[in-house]
Amino acid sequence: MTDETPLPSPDPTPLPSAVPEPAASGLPENPLESAARQAVERAEAAATRRRWVTLAEVVGIAGLLIAALSLWMTWSDRRADEQEKQVERASETRARTLVLLTASPEHGGSRLALKDEAHQIQSIDVRFPAALGVASQTSVLDPRIEAAWFADAILQATDKGPDNRQGRMPVLITSSYWDADQQRSDSAIYDIVWQTEGRLLRGRALRLKGVMLRERTSNPARLEALWAREKPKPSN
Repeated sequence: MTDETPLPSPDPTPLPSAVPEPAASGLPENPLESAARQAVERAEAAATRRRWVTLAEVVGIAGLLIAALSLWMTWSDRRADEQEKQVERASETRARTLVLLTASPEHGGSRLALKDEAHQIQSIDVRFPAALGVASQTSVLDPRIEAAWFADAILQATDKGPDNRQGRMPVLITSSYWDADQQRSDSAIYDIVWQTEGRLLRGRALRLKGVMLRERTSNPARLEALWAREKPKPSN
């Protein structure tokens, strides 16, 4: 046998790498990086919460505004309806208290009997145009207008003209009556429709035909203005 010396075996220890390998995923995270990441996450969460709170506040405020507007519109509509009803009630009350006199000739037109279908008239005060020089007259219980109150004034104003003439004379009539337990009065200007006619022995006569409502006013100046327009014109 030949005695041979064995060669030494190679060293199994690996040589160190020149490039370091990345840390495995299971290794603990750097505390600074972890703190920074958590701070970022908290900031993002807070911003998200702020956005939701802001949105909720906007929605809440919008809801309050809509509710307030709806409430105001409802109140405004009710107020308008109530005002309209008050106006209607006032108009109805006003219409109920108005007097509309009608007249029927009596005794051949020497007198007019007055009445109102809606009220029991107890008395009337009749005011004539001041230019006629006729004093105011009052009639009670059976309201009437007598031709004798102003016949001379009309006949004088139509003298030296044709015997048969027609015209209108405005008068201010105030009617008094009771409405349940309340005394009321209503004033208006009426036109008395008159006619003159000749007679064989006693000259001309004045006949009354009726009355017509002219204006709902109690202004004496308006009475004078109407008479200036309606008074008989001198004949040529």
